[in-house]
Amino acid sequence: MAAQALPFLRWSRSAASLRARSSTTAAPHRLFSTLRRPAACCEAGSKVMLKGMDYSELENWVQAQGFRPGQSMMLWKCLYGNNVWAHCHDELAGLNKDFRKMITEHADLKALTVKDILTASDGTRKILFSLEDGPVIETVIIPCARGRTTVCVSSQVGCAMNCQFCFTGRMGLRKHLSTAEIVEQAVFARRLFSDEFGAITNVVFMGMGEPFHNIDNVIKASAIMVDDQGLHFSPRKVTVSTSGLVPQLKRFLRESNCSLAVSLNATTDEVRNWIMPINRKYNLNMLLGTLREELCLRKNYRVLFEYVMLSGVNDSMDDAKRLIELVQGIPCKINLISFNPHSGSQFKPTPDEKIIEFRNVLIQGGLIVFVRLSRGDDQMAACGQLGEPGDYQLPLLRVPEKFQVAL
Repeated sequence: MAAQALPFLRWSRSAASLRARSSTTAAPHRLFSTLRRPAACCEAGSKVMLKGMDYSELENWVQAQGFRPGQSMMLWKCLYGNNVWAHCHDELAGLNKDFRKMITEHADLKALTVKDILTASDGTRKILFSLEDGPVIETVIIPCARGRTTVCVSSQVGCAMNCQFCFTGRMGLRKHLSTAEIVEQAVFARRLFSDEFGAITNVVFMGMGEPFHNIDNVIKASAIMVDDQGLHFSPRKVTVSTSGLVPQLKRFLRESNCSLAVSLNATTDEVRNWIMPINRKYNLNMLLGTLREELCLRKNYRVLFEYVMLSGVNDSMDDAKRLIELVQGIPCKINLISFNPHSGSQFKPTPDEKIIEFRNVLIQGGLIVFVRLSRGDDQMAACGQLGEPGDYQLPLLRVPEKFQVAL
């Protein structure tokens, strides 16, 4: 999701956001596909993928190959620290000859291949990565004049959640990304753009996919990102977003020290059941009740609620008042996000003036509120625009009768 959390700013949308894409309807999908999750090491005799290991696993592997534990840290720093970000064996500077030879014979350093880099008019970059088995994922780099640069990473190829306002959701779920495929998006961001933009300071798991549907690899990847001997992102600046998978949300809050964002987008179950089908399994009461229970155990921790504003659907002043009531007792911030149009979408963006009116009601209700500035929309790099559905697309859901006029 290519966007920055900023105070109120006005923005424009490029007509290129609406460029034609295929709109073929697909067969019904299964919400939770049973896909094999790739491991750092596959069958016997194959090479291990180093970026699929956390430090303890790397240390055990190095020792199993007959080398000293201290050499594990040297390798770790070649992968993630010291401004090296090694992608090939020739870049493993400082390692002894025998150790490098062993790594060359038994390990791979690179999980992704850059297919293309697109530059938006506002300076946002969208990287298209090819995976080893063929699919393409998208990662977005969002520079900010205030010295903060964010990398928005993907966690899946496509997504099973079928959120009606999201272009990625049209794809259905094609593949879970491995730990290495997630981590390397952040490594590439630093490798390719640190000289141009300065430090890459923030990571948001808001690209393609539902991160909590790939929870094992997401928790592991985020832990590698915040390791203080490696990429060393601040846990407060690594934010993982979810549409509301409650069991995985509980696990994340108990196992990870990274930040949490929840894509809320509605104030009634009727609307959320329609635009976010996951609500039919984990409704608003269950989702928000879980957050109240879990966050009472955390100090100095706020969840970020994301709210995509859809004209005539969820942007009334009654919605604003209900939102104030819904989040009572939950330490939080609210990000209001303008809907970014895409081919085949049935929604319209809420006018800027109404977004500000909505924001003001929330502020008067005591909430901390930001209006998120869209970035990269002329290259389909903005929030909700990533992916390429192709010929296979998930079906759009039936629009409730009361909202048919609005659409």
